Amino acid sequence: MEFHPAVQPAATRSAAAWCFAFVDGQLLVLDGESPTLLPVSDGPVLTEAMARHYLGRCDGLDCWALRLDTVPSGWRGMPLRAAMMAFAPPLMALAGRAAQVLEWDRAHRFCGVCGTPTELQPQERARRCPACGHTAYPRLSPSMMALVWREGELLLARSPHFAKGMYSALAGFVEAGESIEDCVVREVAEEVGVRITDLRYYGSQSWPFPHSLMVAFTARWVAGEIVPQAGEIEHAAWFTPDALPGIPPRFSIAGHLIRDTLAAMAEGRWS
Repeated sequence: MEFHPAVQPAATRSAAAWCFAFVDGQLLVLDGESPTLLPVSDGPVLTEAMARHYLGRCDGLDCWALRLDTVPSGWRGMPLRAAMMAFAPPLMALAGRAAQVLEWDRAHRFCGVCGTPTELQPQERARRCPACGHTAYPRLSPSMMALVWREGELLLARSPHFAKGMYSALAGFVEAGESIEDCVVREVAEEVGVRITDLRYYGSQSWPFPHSLMVAFTARWVAGEIVPQAGEIEHAAWFTPDALPGIPPRFSIAGHLIRDTLAAMAEGRWS
């Protein structure tokens, strides 16, 4: 599936559309499996939306982010994370995009400088204050992820909010004035007390919980014993490939990062 982002629909709209509609943060579905392809003229999901934002076209079909006040008859809400896990990657990314656009729109209805109601701009994804001119764009919070390794082992940790038995790579938000690389070194030292080197960029993923951009690396351990950061890390340890705890599914970049690194280690491509 090929997606082309846009702010305004074309003069000729597609006969059907992907509708990513939300009520109280939950994605509306008919069958609990995926968003449903609807005629653009179809009733309450489109016509009764409190907020409507055009996202672009996916395989020639218009895509909309919608926020409704109540769940229409025949629909039900589904947690975004659960819904995204059921989607193919293009629709997973679109669902995340829709959620972030709607959250930006909700959070910037009033100017953060003078309090005046803001106005949507027709040619860009922005809300502008007519009084002072302050413009608010969709917010992105860059954060790093680091999978620390040493010969034959990976350092995995769990936060208190993780699902029972789940461990993952380390992660944290970039601070003002800090590079991604500096953030990796600082966060690893803060969260588990070890020193690292040889950062290797792995990839990135938009993460709509609520508006992160995850930038993932691997890093080689240099020195230090694991000391979990109180209140942030419940437990952390070195794990061998044949004795891993529960790890995230491939729906998240953490799941890809850990599994791809394990595959490279097994094939002797990692040093």
